[in-house]
Amino acid sequence: MRWSTALAKAGITDPHVRRAYETRRRGVRRFALHEYVAVRLLLPARLQPTVIAAVAYMHRTDELIDAGEVSARRTALRSWAEQTGRALEADDPPADHTLSALWDAVRRHPHMAARVRAFLAGAPVEAAWTGFDTEADFQDYVDRYALPALMLTASLLAPRPDAGADDPFAAGCRALIEGWQRCDFLADLAEDVTHGRIGIPQDELIRHGVEFEDLRSKSQACVPALEHLVRSQTDRAEKALAACRGLPSLVVAEYRPFIDALVGVQALRLAAVRRKGGDLLYRETGPAPMASVAVLTRQFRRAWAHRRRRSHDISSGTSIR
Repeated sequence: MRWSTALAKAGITDPHVRRAYETRRRGVRRFALHEYVAVRLLLPARLQPTVIAAVAYMHRTDELIDAGEVSARRTALRSWAEQTGRALEADDPPADHTLSALWDAVRRHPHMAARVRAFLAGAPVEAAWTGFDTEADFQDYVDRYALPALMLTASLLAPRPDAGADDPFAAGCRALIEGWQRCDFLADLAEDVTHGRIGIPQDELIRHGVEFEDLRSKSQACVPALEHLVRSQTDRAEKALAACRGLPSLVVAEYRPFIDALVGVQALRLAAVRRKGGDLLYRETGPAPMASVAVLTRQFRRAWAHRRRRSHDISSGTSIR
């Protein structure tokens, strides 16, 4: 389906706003190809622009606060939060394309305003992040930053978009992002350690006899201990992903292939990280491309079958669930 068709089905007609969505679409395709393909193949056309806008906003925020001195990251975040606040309160779309797309998305889905505020409220955690002392610090990071980031998009699929943390869908998303984030930190170990910070808690390094300086120097001597550490961390991530397997059953049928694919690709990433083990110190890893394609293809067939049934039910007057 052409992108212009998705914009039309979403009711987006303003030329400036359409250009904003188009530039953000190209950006998301460039920096998050797997997620982009999943959105375009598996979600209903009317929802695709909003999801793209949310992903683009998260990425722009992350770019501003993910690197550099902590003071500079905090300053950038304050400025960005102020720009975002002004944009969401404006009567007309802002000139900035990321904020323009977000402005439009929030008007179409008003619950997103609270999700944006929650995301920005937790963003100082990321702006100040230099690593974790304990497992509790990691869990706090997930609760305050990673989960609100996920809920910017996940809430668009939720049975109750504004539901709290005790809602089953929100709890499933919490499990998903814990496994996802732990996997990310392991996969990024080779790069993160060169910046002097990693996402594995210090108390876990100590428990497994791994010295940070050995990681920084890429010492072969620490690889056996790192192997055990990676296995322990992937066990925890696997447990978290297992706890979110029921997520697809909580949403309407047309969203299930997308969530199934999201969970399936994370499981593939985690398996790749586990196989890499101690060698994660030297290079990043990811799922085999063909395995990811297989997951997306399988879920696309499900999505296509649902759309055909939906079209038939509409034409015959049958109730749709």
